[in-house]
Amino acid sequence: MKKIQLLVLGLFILGLLFSVAAGAVEAADEELTFGMIIRDPSAPFQVAMVKGAEDMAEANNINLIVHAGKGDTMKIMDIIDNFITQDIDAFILAGAVDLRGLVPGIMRLNEADIPVAAVDTSPEGGKVDFFLSFDIEKASAKAARAFVEGIMERNGGEVPEGVVIEITGDQADMFTQACTKGFNSVVDEYPQLTVAQGEGKWNNTDSHNKVSDLLTRFGDKVLGVYVQTPDIMGAGAVSAIEAAGLQAGDFGICGICIGPEGVELIKQGKLLAVVEQPAYASAQLAVQYLYDKIKGNPVPQIGDTITEKDALWSPARVIENTWADEGAFICLQGPLVPQEIEVTDSRLWENMLVSK
Repeated sequence: MKKIQLLVLGLFILGLLFSVAAGAVEAADEELTFGMIIRDPSAPFQVAMVKGAEDMAEANNINLIVHAGKGDTMKIMDIIDNFITQDIDAFILAGAVDLRGLVPGIMRLNEADIPVAAVDTSPEGGKVDFFLSFDIEKASAKAARAFVEGIMERNGGEVPEGVVIEITGDQADMFTQACTKGFNSVVDEYPQLTVAQGEGKWNNTDSHNKVSDLLTRFGDKVLGVYVQTPDIMGAGAVSAIEAAGLQAGDFGICGICIGPEGVELIKQGKLLAVVEQPAYASAQLAVQYLYDKIKGNPVPQIGDTITEKDALWSPARVIENTWADEGAFICLQGPLVPQEIEVTDSRLWENMLVSK
């Protein structure tokens, strides 16, 4: 009798172990749902971000829901509230303008214990577990240095007295402000240069109009045209220069963020140098780190340096995100094209998307 009882007990325990193990496997394979908000689905760098997120989501059995906020704070807040109602597992912000106005939405995500990642720009409050971007200010300083060197090359090794045009994005955007700060950190070394600023508002139409107006106003005094983001404002600047009967190559256009438009303009000699924005990689890594956080896997910590062989974004320092109240800023690298790598390099996301 005791043997039968022991056998029954053993079978019960064995069955319980199998049940627990099966439950663990089922939990491990359970599909997660991530919500993602982008600004403009037609912008190439946003397409790259969505593609990076989608590729990593597919690899990790994640249902990725993407909505376009169009830079409208109230619309973004409504989408966030809907995501919370849907009980998503993680949230990615990949495009906004009023980064203070949407902080209440980020805080509601925090209260719901939904981890948050941001790419490109960071909310200016709340907890953002991971902010992934390049150092906008330092990247802009690198591009500004190439811009000034171009002026010197065109003027016998000197920086003469004159005007440089700076075409900015939207002045309300932290991205714009960081770009200008990086640009000024270099240009301020040359007091003989006067900066004439025009707001391009992240589009080629406004960029064209501002460059045209400033060229008309300052004429032969203009030594160069700096465009904060040539991927979405470079073509407008080039068309304005050419409409004035001038050659774009004579104005040494530089900036950060290339995009397919920028790739073609570099190949045509109409842009001098542009720092690559790690758009694809930032969203790809955001999905991976959120997934790892949820699964209890190791994630980057402040003070770490992340490396990956042959990745253009490596090495990436992990520092405190000073825009948000809490979280890590994973500071990705961006090469200067074509000075540091060729414009045809297959690792550029612009070329990756074409080949896919």
